[in-house]
Amino acid sequence: MIIYRLADSLVQTEPEQLETEYCSAVILTSSAEAAGALRLAGIDYEGELSTDSIAFSKIETQSDFLLGTLCIPKLPDIPCSRYRIMLFISRHRIVIVDDYNFSRNIFRRIQNGNANQRLTVQRVVCCYFTQLMQRDTELLIQHEQKIMQLEEDISDGKTDGFFERINPIRKELLVLRSYYDELCDMGKELEQDENKLFDKKQRKYFGTIFDRADRLMDRTSYLLEYAQQVRDSYQSRVDAEQNSNMAFLTAISTIFFPLTLITGWYGMNFENMPELENGYPRIILLSIAVVIICIIIFKRKKML
Repeated sequence: MIIYRLADSLVQTEPEQLETEYCSAVILTSSAEAAGALRLAGIDYEGELSTDSIAFSKIETQSDFLLGTLCIPKLPDIPCSRYRIMLFISRHRIVIVDDYNFSRNIFRRIQNGNANQRLTVQRVVCCYFTQLMQRDTELLIQHEQKIMQLEEDISDGKTDGFFERINPIRKELLVLRSYYDELCDMGKELEQDENKLFDKKQRKYFGTIFDRADRLMDRTSYLLEYAQQVRDSYQSRVDAEQNSNMAFLTAISTIFFPLTLITGWYGMNFENMPELENGYPRIILLSIAVVIICIIIFKRKKML
């Protein structure tokens, strides 16, 4: 368990130094120690203190505190792996239940970036969510570059393994869009503050959570549309190649169809058939002439 006392900066402290219920603090804990951390913070919660069952991110309003859950996509396996975290936010205390040490790294960055600044519970919550999304713009830029590279490869005719490259990108973007949508809802819930836990002047910080998550969601939606356009371009190119192949096969079949008719006609063993004797040279010349005429016709129609 790690306890930060909110003063001019985040100061790591001991449990006995939280003298009164009005002493603002942040408590980072694991699921095993969560019950003791909540008692220390003065938060009465009777539900299950396990992060394993967390499936999505949300904020719920309780009687005198806010209960939040975070289901954060984990790099590099965004579609399958998650950081699952519980948040308990009261007027003066924040308890974060995290079994991954993910939040500890976030608070180190908050300490480095907010030195000698007056920190309140509202500001710490805002800083936490800001750090949560700090590197996501860079991630989306990487996805955009991958999609642009795919588009260039299609233009150059390099289509091998296209779906094996585009499908993982689309899956990750779909997961991220849902995640940012959930963060937008969390930002709205915090800004509404139904329990009136925070000062009205301090609620403005929560608006930045919604704004940032909304921008990320818009960018993710744009990348999904871009990926679909690249996928359509690939499909159009494949269809064009297939049509070209079919046209070529059709032309070849058409060229040899008259020859099949001729050989079928002269393959019938009638007794009085014309040219029954010494007819091979004429039939060969006729077949060659038919092939040449068909080739000339298809060349003019640009089918060959």
